[in-house]
Amino acid sequence: MKIAIEGCAHGELQQIYNTINLIEKRDKIKVDLLICCGDFQATRNDEDLLTMAVPLKYRQMCTFHKYYTGELVAPVLTIFIGGNHEASNHLQELSYGGWAAPNIYYIGLAGVINVGGIRIGGLSGIYKSNDYMRGRFEKQPYTEQTKRSIYHIRQLEVFRLKQLQQPIDIMLSHDWPQGIENHGNVKQLLKYKPFFETDINEGKLGSKPARELLDALKPKYWFSAHLHCKFAAIVHHTSDDNEEMEKRCTKFLSLDKCLPKKRFLQILDVPHDDSKSINLMYDLEWLSILHLTNHLLNINSNMYYLPGPSASERYDFTPTEEEKTAVLNMFSHDLRIPNNFITLENYKSKTNPQTTTFCEKLCIDDPLALLLGQWSRSNLTENEPDMDSTFSSFVNSTVCSNNEDELIDKTSEKLPMSPFVLPEPKNDSTCLSINENSFLDNCSSIIMPNTSTEESCEDVHQSQDPAVNNVINIEENNTTTKTKCLKRRNYQQTYENDYE
Repeated sequence: MKIAIEGCAHGELQQIYNTINLIEKRDKIKVDLLICCGDFQATRNDEDLLTMAVPLKYRQMCTFHKYYTGELVAPVLTIFIGGNHEASNHLQELSYGGWAAPNIYYIGLAGVINVGGIRIGGLSGIYKSNDYMRGRFEKQPYTEQTKRSIYHIRQLEVFRLKQLQQPIDIMLSHDWPQGIENHGNVKQLLKYKPFFETDINEGKLGSKPARELLDALKPKYWFSAHLHCKFAAIVHHTSDDNEEMEKRCTKFLSLDKCLPKKRFLQILDVPHDDSKSINLMYDLEWLSILHLTNHLLNINSNMYYLPGPSASERYDFTPTEEEKTAVLNMFSHDLRIPNNFITLENYKSKTNPQTTTFCEKLCIDDPLALLLGQWSRSNLTENEPDMDSTFSSFVNSTVCSNNEDELIDKTSEKLPMSPFVLPEPKNDSTCLSINENSFLDNCSSIIMPNTSTEESCEDVHQSQDPAVNNVINIEENNTTTKTKCLKRRNYQQTYENDYE
């Protein structure tokens, strides 16, 4: 399967598709899937623009709305995660994923899907420690503060992803896993982004939760964006098997934003099961985890703890075969993601019918509908067994709050609890043999420093590395822009991240 990886889209969807079309004509290939690593900016109208946390000069409609209305049709199946510059009200309607436009699918706050037998996981947003342990409390009208906190990842999404036991082929995050720079050519990185040095020396570059997921899931590939540069690395893992310390590895690649003379797009040839069609499928293990952890959903702004080994209730939610069978029955043994996209003009509520249908089928809660008072948790749990008596105080317990009103316990319903069941031992597959030096060299090299995406097909160079094919490498040579980069503030100390 030929997969095109895009860094930060920043709304330039039409230009990305034009670039893919250029490659397809040049190499006589067909790209099967496009993956965008955040800052997608799925703005449908002017109201969506107002929810984006960007400076006024970057608040532009761009081209997504043409694909949303049907004026243009996405020529390749596209999936994306959220970043820190998004149409937050649009994506909040699709917390568990859904079609943002025909043939363009949003993975959700966190999620796992299957495409042609390839298992793809994603985590939307960026990490900020002050919001990590809070609930999903943001709703319209957003304040300047909630316009930003809404795209900060939360512990529940990371907790759910950590329950996965089956191997992940591709993992997506917007910001980098912490410490990933130590597994690649850090000297070359600092030549291009010298203001990263302080954060690297202090261990502040990247996301701690993303690093935890990298160590836990050990995917074959990990793709990111956010820092507006192209960087490749290979992370070696060791298993916990005492009999044989299996060596596994993750090939990491981060790409730039979509602009001329930027290295923003790369095409990989990823093996897949030819017997399976390249369609989107729900992932059974992920669906089961969502179902089992629904009672952990918190929509308050207070900080709270998730269950751990010292808790009296279940804390390991890796689903058993019986639990997965029960979820499979909910979907009538059909895990195909339905093509049920519907435009804003065809539904009046602030909740999306796609999410409503999905939540009702899986018997989980829609976070936005709960916030708006349009969803009753008791309707989903009236036939479930009583939960542990300690849970109602736990789920909305206030650890730290600046608002006295938040100290009031607003939840009196009894929510479902499943019995604690230990998962089966994990049997990891080994990493395929790769030419590591070739991977790093091709991902880091500058192939065509003076090429624009609008130039002729003959001027585009192709990489011959079997692990990394068809590279669009676009370097910025403008010295005044580089000078401006050096004067930018530390990227972790400002909300208006990575705009040059």
